Amino acid sequence: MEEGLRERKKRQTRQRISDVATGLFVERGFENVTITEVAAVADVSVNTVYNYFDAKEDLVLPPDEASPQRLADIVRQRAPGESAARAVLARLRDEVRRRDRKLGLTEGFGRVFQMMRAAPTLLARLDELGRQMTEALAAVLAAETGAAPDDPRPRVVAAQIGWFHALVFAEIGERVTAGQGPDEIATAVLELLDTVEELLGERLLAYAVREDRPCSE
Repeated sequence: MEEGLRERKKRQTRQRISDVATGLFVERGFENVTITEVAAVADVSVNTVYNYFDAKEDLVLPPDEASPQRLADIVRQRAPGESAARAVLARLRDEVRRRDRKLGLTEGFGRVFQMMRAAPTLLARLDELGRQMTEALAAVLAAETGAAPDDPRPRVVAAQIGWFHALVFAEIGERVTAGQGPDEIATAVLELLDTVEELLGERLLAYAVREDRPCSE
């Protein structure tokens, strides 16, 4: 469906607010910029900012891009015959190859990453996000495999998937800080994912394989 005029204007306003906020945060530091200042520079009201972003941290980590359901959604959407771990590995490889902005594989992300690392509230938000992703994934795995409440396997598998997912972001961050460009980083991260898959072990890689579901009559 084509985007309507109203929806387009809302999207453009949201993007303008986000871009202005990111520029101010990079220039002056996340903790040193207020929502009032963001609104003034973006030429909108404070209420308008909050209409699009529930919290200041959402200006840097918007829920639609940094969702607690990210890993769970990837696993829910996996193809028949694909396991949970392999589905996440495949998604990460695809995002790296596409230089997806969610991974920070864009020119100029280095300054944004440095700003994030210098902001305790953003680091805390990232830690909490990682915990929420792992918990949501464990719940999906437990439900899909019919695991008993005292079965630790869904939590263990989710923790391992959460670990290599976080490892990719940490690797990108370190290489961005070192001044490497997106193409160089992407090559290194794809090699890292190959190593991860090689070392994970077949039991984890074969856990929670989606079965073929015959069409209902």
